[in-house]
Amino acid sequence: MLQIHYDPATNPLNNNEWSFPLFECIHIATFAMAIGTIAIVDFRLLGIAMRRQNPVELMKSTSLWTLIGLIVSITTGLVIFTTDPVAYYYNPSFRYKCIALVVAIVYNYTIHRKTVLSEAGAVVRGLVGGVSLLLWISIVFSAIFYSFV
Repeated sequence: MLQIHYDPATNPLNNNEWSFPLFECIHIATFAMAIGTIAIVDFRLLGIAMRRQNPVELMKSTSLWTLIGLIVSITTGLVIFTTDPVAYYYNPSFRYKCIALVVAIVYNYTIHRKTVLSEAGAVVRGLVGGVSLLLWISIVFSAIFYSFV
């Protein structure tokens, strides 16, 4: 059986004192931007905030920022992953984060989007917005728990 050994010391992000923290800051900031723009729409769906604005208008005005945040965050996340892929891969919290991220993105661009555009009833809106918030919050908490698992 062929075994491939990866030495994290060979990764440029591990050999420079500022590169890893820089990528981590960009990763967190752009993920916060993406989740924040989604949360604005979710809070409107729940009837908690921005009641005077139409959810469709909110989604349309934040969708570009959401997409940019997701693209940059995922890209920087992949770069961060290269610093020690074996450790990340075997961390159950990381694996949960990856699965939940895929589910949340698919949910956001299918069910969530369709509900906002269809202007569904208050109960459906609230349910869709609540599930969306729970998915994104679970991703944040799984990232926080990397160190503890």
